Amino acid sequence: MKLYNIKENDEQVSFGQAVRQGLGRNQGLFFPSQLPQFDDVDALLDEDFISRSSKILSALIGDELPQDQVNAMVDAAFQFPAPIKQVKEGVYALELFHGPTLAFKDFGGRFMAQSLAAVSNGGKITILTATSGDTGAAVAHAFYGMEDINVVILYPKGKISPLQEKLFCTLGNNIHTVAIDGDFDACQALVKEAFDDAELREEIGLNSANSINIARLMAQICYYFEAASQLTKAQRENLVISVPSGNFGNLTAGLLAKALGLPVKRFIAATNANDTVPRYLETGQWDPKPTIATTSNAMDVSQPNNWPRIEELCGIKQWGLDTLGKGVVSDAQSAASVRELNELGYLCEPHGAIAYRVLEDQLAEGETGLFLCTAHPAKFKEVVDDILEIDIELPAPLAKHAVMELLSEDLANDFEALKTVLRKANK
Repeated sequence: MKLYNIKENDEQVSFGQAVRQGLGRNQGLFFPSQLPQFDDVDALLDEDFISRSSKILSALIGDELPQDQVNAMVDAAFQFPAPIKQVKEGVYALELFHGPTLAFKDFGGRFMAQSLAAVSNGGKITILTATSGDTGAAVAHAFYGMEDINVVILYPKGKISPLQEKLFCTLGNNIHTVAIDGDFDACQALVKEAFDDAELREEIGLNSANSINIARLMAQICYYFEAASQLTKAQRENLVISVPSGNFGNLTAGLLAKALGLPVKRFIAATNANDTVPRYLETGQWDPKPTIATTSNAMDVSQPNNWPRIEELCGIKQWGLDTLGKGVVSDAQSAASVRELNELGYLCEPHGAIAYRVLEDQLAEGETGLFLCTAHPAKFKEVVDDILEIDIELPAPLAKHAVMELLSEDLANDFEALKTVLRKANK
């Protein structure tokens, strides 16, 4: 499979190059030059999660990696389920938090680690990524202990939940965590600056594990098919999916699933107060505002990196952007939705609750609604405990790391200081 740079279409690379490189020239995102089409989707949905995902990913990768190798990669990466749970009549939650770091990013992080190992030429690699919470843990645990791969994770100091921080900032070894004095967008800007530095990129074998990396994005396509496989054919034909959206990788993956043939009636982009995309869809003006801190901090992104891929895909498929649903949910509305879901017998955290709220507001009669639950409620224990006046028990992975010492380094929002950290991590 060839992929091209959305910003500079003449830059075309293989899957392996795209995985190793992360970004193209001029910070351009890579996008598949061709999208396979699955004509008999019902037969595909009858298969089990691993075999179905292997077929999807092998079709996307093409003949660059043999089928049996892709099978082994998927089997190693997807060692946990993605179940749907009925919340009320016609409304389901897709639970994506059953992996080792209790968040949806385990799927992409682990498949990317397998992909990088498969296409690496044996040289040293430095993974640099920014996180607003869950990416950091998924990437850290996916790459922990891997030979010749060092990982540097930037996160906004004081702006992620304490348990999120503990989960990936206590590992050490080849995992280096850096608390940046700034917001998530500042962290992303530092990552982009590093990739623009050709000399540094070559020197330390720089790569990214954000959802800008095509391997992570491709892996996320698979759980949309898995969700649909758990519904009846009639339900699938009127399926509406609400996606909690920050950096917009999850929605990109969902739209790619639809482009491959998954029957989805429409998608809804649900955001918190950082509403750049909903305002853009309303006005046609791209006008990012300063990032606002919310109780759904993993979505505190005002300049979502993956949005250009959505525009590219919609252009290719001739899907009008006005076919995308949208909705903005305040902290107060999110808290009320957490309480509403709890009264329905479903424990949820703010990100999933935002997707539920917008879905409930926009679901029409006869439609089946699915909202994504991207993290275990215990990852946002302080917020959920406060809203529901309960004491959530910590699952084993969180309980283990909660008592461990933080190993993070504090750093100013300064690229020269970051270069020093990157070079030190590569030694």
